Amino acid sequence: MPAKSVNLIFTDSTSSALAEVVEEMAPSAIFLLADANTAQLIARPLLESTPALAGGQIIEIPAGDQSKNIDTLSALWQALSDGGATRSSLLINVGGGMVTDLGGFAASTFKRGIRFINIPTTLLGAVDAALGGKTGINFNGLKNEIGVFSHADAVIVSARHFATLPYQELTSGYAELLKHALIDSPEALNRALAYDLERANLDELQHLLRESIAVKERIVAADPLEHGLRKALNLGHTAAHAFESLAMEQGRAVAHGHAVAWGLIVDLILSNMMLGLDSATLHDVAIYIKEYFPRPQLSCADYPRLIELMRHDKKNLTASRINFTLLSAPGQIILDNEVPPEKITPALDILRDLVC
Repeated sequence: MPAKSVNLIFTDSTSSALAEVVEEMAPSAIFLLADANTAQLIARPLLESTPALAGGQIIEIPAGDQSKNIDTLSALWQALSDGGATRSSLLINVGGGMVTDLGGFAASTFKRGIRFINIPTTLLGAVDAALGGKTGINFNGLKNEIGVFSHADAVIVSARHFATLPYQELTSGYAELLKHALIDSPEALNRALAYDLERANLDELQHLLRESIAVKERIVAADPLEHGLRKALNLGHTAAHAFESLAMEQGRAVAHGHAVAWGLIVDLILSNMMLGLDSATLHDVAIYIKEYFPRPQLSCADYPRLIELMRHDKKNLTASRINFTLLSAPGQIILDNEVPPEKITPALDILRDLVC
């Protein structure tokens, strides 16, 4: 089944781009979903400055990935119902990945599906969650356990939203950009590793972002439901989701992109061990991540639980097999690699040696 065509818009004026899209869609009612942070900073000013959104309603949810749960989802469905939403209504998701994941899932299931637009306000949201059709919530202590494939009708990307991002938010998003560069080519990886995150130039970042999103677009178009090639986008994520779930269990907050950065190193270590990926690539990426990203809080005592969490990953072919996407070289993806625990444990040791 081909992927739904998504109207991807890069702009310096979110309001103007959104007005044009909304006027063409002519929805019966408009709802803007935002968390407690973006509701006041972005969603409300957008509503007030865009005549095409006149009469729109803001639905505010608590900030943080812990809100991406069934209770918040139920409250969102209730707000849509109370607000008189119909199948011809429109939900505009304004925020980071939590908002676009949750909002996309709510829109896709409310009345069997209403239209939705994603406006990512974080680099991570722009390069990863807002585009590609994956929606969902966390459940039973596991990341993204419940969800559907459903593509936004439009995704509006403006680097202006990233100008005030805290440094940690910027690095979190950049991990996904690194992932796309590894998937793409040695040249793309070199460009990504040359970017100075501490002195972020937004024009340069916008160029890298366009290139990165193009990688994801190409893969999603070829494999919208993740039956084959799209599994390439899972690079770094088997370990990353385990790192995030462990942190949730321990009452710690770990940004998704930071977990992905550590997961990329794990996958590059495994790629070196199992597929002969050159050590230079592994070390170049590890040096970059050590310079710009926080250190993982891991001990040997965490390994058994991390491996158990990896067994629950959706990418596994069976409950007993842990599946990884690996690389033989930048741009050379090898899918569906079953990795036994006796190889994962030393990879976690090497991760700690490289970046801690």
